[in-house]
Amino acid sequence: MNDCDRLDALTWLLEDLVDISENSVILIEGRKDRKALDFFRIPRETIEVQRDGPRTAAERVYESGKEAVIMTDWDSKGDEIARSLEENLRSLGVRYDTDIRDKLRALCMRDVKDVQGLPGLHRRLESMCGRPPQKRLRSRL
Repeated sequence: MNDCDRLDALTWLLEDLVDISENSVILIEGRKDRKALDFFRIPRETIEVQRDGPRTAAERVYESGKEAVIMTDWDSKGDEIARSLEENLRSLGVRYDTDIRDKLRALCMRDVKDVQGLPGLHRRLESMCGRPPQKRLRSRL
């Protein structure tokens, strides 16, 4: 897959994140991840798992009555946090999604290992493909 195809795929995945998170809470590791989502104008409800811990984060999602989107980093620490979130969410009967995270891992792993690195990768790919920087992912955002 060339860099322009990767840029398109990254943009589509982030648009998918917007779509599935309309009725969900996005579980991220920390404040820098929230800033990365802000860069892409993903204005959804988030919970910082490092601040609250996986169990409390899962309980907060349960109390919200929403589903969860697990968006932890795809390094070993992020994998560990994701597994703990899955266990806690499953025990509470909360539905969760890990597909976006898994696809981002496959698409971006050679360049970045975390959510906070996505804006930089997106900008680099835009530059390499000769595309102007995007202000928004979609006009509806």
